[in-house]
Amino acid sequence: MVALTFPDGARRDYPPGTTGLDIAKGISPSLAKRTVAMALDGAIVDLADKIERDSKIEFLTRDDPRALELIRHDCAHVLAEAVQALWPGTKVTIGPVIENGFYYDFARNQPFTLEDLPVIEKKMKEIVARDKPFTKEEWSRDQAKKVFADNGEDFKVELVDAIPADQSLKIYKQGDWFDLCRGPHMTSTGKIEAAFKLMKVAGAYWRGDSKNPMLTRIYGTAFAKQEELDAYLKQIEEAEKRDHRRLGRELDLFHFQEEAPGSVFWHAKGWTLFQALENYIRRRQQDSGFIEVNSPQLMDREMWVTTGHIPTYSDMMFLTAKREEDERVYAIKPMNCPGHVQIFKNGLKSYRDLPLKIAEFGKVHRFEPSGALHGLMRVRAFTQDDAHIFIMESQIAEEALKVNNQILSIYSDFGFDDVSIKFSDRPDKRIGEDAVWDKAEAALMAALKASGRPWTLNKGEGAFYGPKLEYVLRDAIGREWQCGTVQVDLNLPGRLGAFYIDEHSNKVTPVMLHRAMFGSLERFTGILIEHYAGHLPLWLSPLQAVVATITSDADDYAREVIEAARKLGLRVEGDLRNEKINYKVREHSLAKVPALLVIGKKEASERLVSIRRLGSEGQSVMPLDEALKMLADEAVPPDVRRAKA
Repeated sequence: MVALTFPDGARRDYPPGTTGLDIAKGISPSLAKRTVAMALDGAIVDLADKIERDSKIEFLTRDDPRALELIRHDCAHVLAEAVQALWPGTKVTIGPVIENGFYYDFARNQPFTLEDLPVIEKKMKEIVARDKPFTKEEWSRDQAKKVFADNGEDFKVELVDAIPADQSLKIYKQGDWFDLCRGPHMTSTGKIEAAFKLMKVAGAYWRGDSKNPMLTRIYGTAFAKQEELDAYLKQIEEAEKRDHRRLGRELDLFHFQEEAPGSVFWHAKGWTLFQALENYIRRRQQDSGFIEVNSPQLMDREMWVTTGHIPTYSDMMFLTAKREEDERVYAIKPMNCPGHVQIFKNGLKSYRDLPLKIAEFGKVHRFEPSGALHGLMRVRAFTQDDAHIFIMESQIAEEALKVNNQILSIYSDFGFDDVSIKFSDRPDKRIGEDAVWDKAEAALMAALKASGRPWTLNKGEGAFYGPKLEYVLRDAIGREWQCGTVQVDLNLPGRLGAFYIDEHSNKVTPVMLHRAMFGSLERFTGILIEHYAGHLPLWLSPLQAVVATITSDADDYAREVIEAARKLGLRVEGDLRNEKINYKVREHSLAKVPALLVIGKKEASERLVSIRRLGSEGQSVMPLDEALKMLADEAVPPDVRRAKA
C-alpha cells in the first residue's frame, strides 16, 4: 500500500497506482470537481497521475496561488490550438510561462499583427468553452518524430531530438489537438475560464540564435479572476504612462542610439540627476567608514581565469583580440571585485585593519543580448555603487547586518518603504567547497535573522562565489524591482592570494562582503523616474525651479531672483521669453519642473514671488526671501537634513 499524508496530518493507505482524481472523488465529489492538480511532496503534478510511493499530498483548486502557473501554461496551449485552427499550416515551436503571463512562438510566412489578436482571443474562448480534458500520453521518440514530421512540425522534431535520453517524452492532448510538453496541466481547458488577454506580438529567433529562422511571438497574460486581470491591465496602462524611456526623451534626460547599443548618452539634466544619486551614496558610505577607490577597466584575461569568471561567466564578458605588439588578451571588467582585492593586497594588512571597506562607482560592461536591452533597466554599460568589505569570519554577521540596515534606510529616503528580502543560497554552477559554502550561508542567515525582517528563500540563486541577500523594492504602482545585494564571499580573496596577519602572526584569508545599494545607478535612475512618473522630489529634480515673467517690466527683478536662488544652491533657470504666462506654465508643467516662480510688475515692485507647485492648481504669493528659503530647505537631501538635525 501507499501511505499518503494530508495537510491536516491525517494519514491514509491506498493501493499503488491510485490517481489523485480517484482519491479526491473518494473524499468528496465536490472536491474532485474543484480540484485542478495535486502536489506530491510539494511538487505540482497532474491530478490524473498515478501515485506509486508514500507522499505528502495536497489538492489544488484554481484559486490556489500555485495554480496560476498552470492557468497560464494551459492558456499557451489553447493559444497554439487557436492559431492553428485559424491559420492551418502555421508551425508551433515553444510556449512557456513567463513572469506575468505566457507566450508562444509560431512559424508562418506572414507574421501576426496586433489586429490578429482579437480574432485569436475569440477562438481561444471557444476552445475554453468546449472544456476538453487535458490527457497525457508517453510516446517513443520514433513515434513522436514520425507524427510531428508527418504534420510538417519540423521544429517539434528538433525539440524531440534535444530531450535527454533519460527523460520520458510526454504528449498532452486537449481534444484532437496535442503538443509536446513536460506538464503539468489542469484537468480541462474549461478550468482556464475567461480572465486572459493577448497583449502583443514580437519577432523572436528560433532558440534565440540570429542564424535561425525568425518566428512570431504572441504574448498573453491570464489570472484566476477577472478583477485580477483588470488590475494588471490597469497597472500596465499606468506603467506605459510612466515609461522612463518616454519620460527620458520628454524631460531631455538621456538617449540611446544604435552606434552604442546598451550604453547611455546622458544629457545635462539627466547627468545632474545621476550625480545627485552618486553624491548621495558617496555621503552615506563615507559616514559608514568606506574609502573610495578606482580600479582599471581593462585587466589581463588570466586574472579572470583565476577568479573563476572565465569558466562560469565568460558569455557575459567583453574580451579584446590579440595584437602583434601585445600577445595578451584583456577583459573589460564585468565587475569590480578583483580590482578591489588587488588594492587590499597592496601593502601588508593586520587584523586590526579589519573591517576594511573599499567602495567604487565602477563602470562595468556585460554582454546582454540585443533583444534583452531595455532602456536604463537593461544595459551593457552601467555604474555600480559597488563596495567590498574585508573582514574576519567572526565579523560576517555583524557587518552584514550593518549593511542591511543602511540599505533599508537608503530606500526609505527615496520613498521605497515596501522592501522585501530574498536569501539566495548556493547555485548548481559554483566555485568553492561545500564546507565553505556552509559557513557563508550560516553567517549570512544569522545576520538576516538578527535584522528581524521577513524574508523568503530564493533557492539556488546565489552568486557563483557565495550566497547573497537580495533587496526587492515595490514601486508606486505595485511592481517589484530587485536592486541592492549583500554577498558573502569566502572564495575569491583566497583565489587571488589575499591575506591578513592575525593576532598570532599567522596569514589568514579574509572574508569579503560584496555590497551594492542601488545596484546599477542607471537602472535605479530608471526605477525612480517611473516610481515618481517623472515628478521627482525637489532635492533630486535636475531643474528645481523656473523663474517665469509675465511682462518684460519684471525681467531685471527676475534675474535678481535667479541669482539669489542659485546662491542658495538651487538649480534654477529663467524664462523671460515674450510668451503668455499660461503658455509658460503649461510648458514647464509638462517638463515636470517642481516649482514655478511667476513674476509680474506687481511682484517686482513689492519684492514678491507667486509660487506654483507641480501637481497643484493653486498658487501662493510670498516675500522673495521667505520663498527662496522654503525651497532651499526643501532641496536639502534627506541624509544631510538628518545630519543637521
